[in-house]
Amino acid sequence: MNHDDLAHWSKRAADWIRAYHTGLRDRPVRPRATPGETAAKLPAQAPETAEPMDAIFADFEALVPGAMTHWQHPRFFAYFPANAAPASMLAEQLANGMAAQCMLWQTSPAGTEIEEVMVGWMRDALGLSPEFTGTIHDSATTATLSAILTMRERALGWAGLDEGLSGQPRLRLYASGQAHSSVDKAARLSGIGQANLVRVATDADDAMDPGALDAAIRADLAAGYRPAGLILCVGATGVGACDRIEETLAVARAHDLYTHVDAAWAGSAMICPEFRPLWHGIDGADSIVVNPHKWLGVQFDCSLQFLADPAPQVQTLGLRPDYLQTLGQAQVTDFNEWTVPLGRRFRALKLWFVLRAYGLEGLRARIRNHVAWAAEARDALAALPGVKIVTEPRLSLFSFALDDDARTEALLRRINDDGRIYLTQTRHAGRFVIRVQVGQFDCTRDDVMMIPTVVGALLD
Repeated sequence: MNHDDLAHWSKRAADWIRAYHTGLRDRPVRPRATPGETAAKLPAQAPETAEPMDAIFADFEALVPGAMTHWQHPRFFAYFPANAAPASMLAEQLANGMAAQCMLWQTSPAGTEIEEVMVGWMRDALGLSPEFTGTIHDSATTATLSAILTMRERALGWAGLDEGLSGQPRLRLYASGQAHSSVDKAARLSGIGQANLVRVATDADDAMDPGALDAAIRADLAAGYRPAGLILCVGATGVGACDRIEETLAVARAHDLYTHVDAAWAGSAMICPEFRPLWHGIDGADSIVVNPHKWLGVQFDCSLQFLADPAPQVQTLGLRPDYLQTLGQAQVTDFNEWTVPLGRRFRALKLWFVLRAYGLEGLRARIRNHVAWAAEARDALAALPGVKIVTEPRLSLFSFALDDDARTEALLRRINDDGRIYLTQTRHAGRFVIRVQVGQFDCTRDDVMMIPTVVGALLD
């Protein structure tokens, strides 16, 4: 295959993509596939000689779409969305075509500088203080790991980078039970250890109790441990819990803790000023993560980390051997020093395209619709016999259940086997509950109201 062939097949692919999206409502959201089914249809070894592209494309059409969960389906209400607006798809095609490795300014001048500007655009759109700068990672997991590594080194005076952790004080991290599993993973991978992630008690709204946080820190200090950092959440994955940011950050400041706020999903909603009370006091954080790929239509992967001061993170993660020097340009930004991987994709391009193609007002309208339609769906579900709303909507996320776990789980299986909508589960206060999260880029009110329609039809 050469570039002339690519031109032909790119047009063919664009036509296929258009037809795919046009027909998504006619497909079940989740495939009726069994483990190993797709693998069994593939040859055991790679071909020794080139195969014609028409055969490859035909196999793609035959094997792949029917065995995929359709994340762009307008009735995908599971997890959080991984949206891909058409403008983002176009930008991703261009970025793929250039295939740049954006690790340094000199390897990607436009890529680096557009990223810097996009961070500024998003900072202002979210109402954050102008002191924040930042970078674009692949996912919130990497942003959180970067923040926790910074917490570790700051607490150790950056001794861990050279000396390792052996013989160092026992470090402690603090988060609530609502925090995402990426916090646990970061505690493990950073060498701090999951046993040193202290789960702080929450109140009736699932928010971290500032008094309990202060008590936990004081108890660790008395035990000879060294508190290193606080991780808070705004719109936690389970049921959308939001910590009381201003009050908990005040406790962290009193104990000189580095702070990271996981607003990966809900942060996008802060382009709407009326939702900003959910993270009141956010300007006091050291690090914040917001994923435009979850609710703003920017194709996965695109995770923004805002930093009040990038110096501690760059000191932790930066490494500049001779072969990564940009000669004669000492003041340029090399974003590989702000994150874990050396290699970086040109993620800023799709953010630039989306913000321009839809505008902040267009994106605000979508988010406001999703929040309003989720509330309407909540009310319709609450009117069904035997359905109990367990957690009220936080933005566009809420949960419901039947009278016992077994019946709730059986209902969820029937819902997803039906195929018209896709929902997932979590546990809340020891109870199995069904999550509803509205946020797919092209969904309509009718799509959202299919949720109570399907649930009502499948109640036993």
